[in-house]
Amino acid sequence: MSVTPALDPHQNRSAAVVVGVDGSVGSERAVRWAAAEALRRGRRLMLVHALEIDTAHDVLTDPGAVAIRAVRERGVERLVSAAAVARRVAPEAEIDTALLDGGAARALIGQSPAAHLLVLGATGTGGAACHLGATLPAVTGHAKGEVVVVRDAEFSRRDDRTGPVVVGVDADHRGGLAGYRAVAAAFAEASERGCPLVAVHAWSDLPFGELDEALDDIPPETEAAALRLLNEGLAAWREKYPEVTVEQHVYRCGARHHLLLWSKTAQLLVVGARGRGGFPGLPLGSTAHAMIQRAHCPVLIAHDH
Repeated sequence: MSVTPALDPHQNRSAAVVVGVDGSVGSERAVRWAAAEALRRGRRLMLVHALEIDTAHDVLTDPGAVAIRAVRERGVERLVSAAAVARRVAPEAEIDTALLDGGAARALIGQSPAAHLLVLGATGTGGAACHLGATLPAVTGHAKGEVVVVRDAEFSRRDDRTGPVVVGVDADHRGGLAGYRAVAAAFAEASERGCPLVAVHAWSDLPFGELDEALDDIPPETEAAALRLLNEGLAAWREKYPEVTVEQHVYRCGARHHLLLWSKTAQLLVVGARGRGGFPGLPLGSTAHAMIQRAHCPVLIAHDH
């Protein structure tokens, strides 16, 4: 397998770390994370706030545009506040702001093709608690490139960058490894951070514990074959990134269960947008969806396009 990337707009020197801003606690956490990453990578930071207004419609219902002006002023205030937070974290970083119309999901997805990273924040343990509401699944499902969700207060208290990068690796329907972009992103991030990489693979889609009663029926060579598949699939990436120390962990089932456990000590969790058995029409696979709702560290969603 070749791991030489095609020309990638996300890797252009002009590509910024883009972060969505909405004034929430989750948003501020995302700004802090994105500012630190932009400074460390020597990239520009772009703070984006999107207005949930339809200018043409609102001009008709509000001829004086009083409400529109108020919404814009509040948006500017949020960007100014976010920029102040970013400067405290990364005083030397180049920081730009953008106030966009058309709604958060559309605006952020529109920024993604040229972004180095697109960063969102979230809070809570479920989709309803995510600070961007319906925007979060829309953006993580349909954006281009790599999207990072910074979602856990626990992580912000232990963000010492000492944990590994963890990547979930699936097998495809042909028996090879799926998720080229996820593996590529994970190795690049581990190299960038100078930390170990943990590759996690579950050879069954069944939930954790479902195989306990059937262990006697599992051929003993199955797990050995899964580990061999993982070894072979990662070999080219080990060669490209010889400085990255790699741990490999193969489990019978319960990929989500094991990834969540690893996220408690990881500094970054990487998953593909769609895993094994994912349908092209679905915006986000079940494992990726579960991780952005429940993981204990930032989650990078790597899209294959």
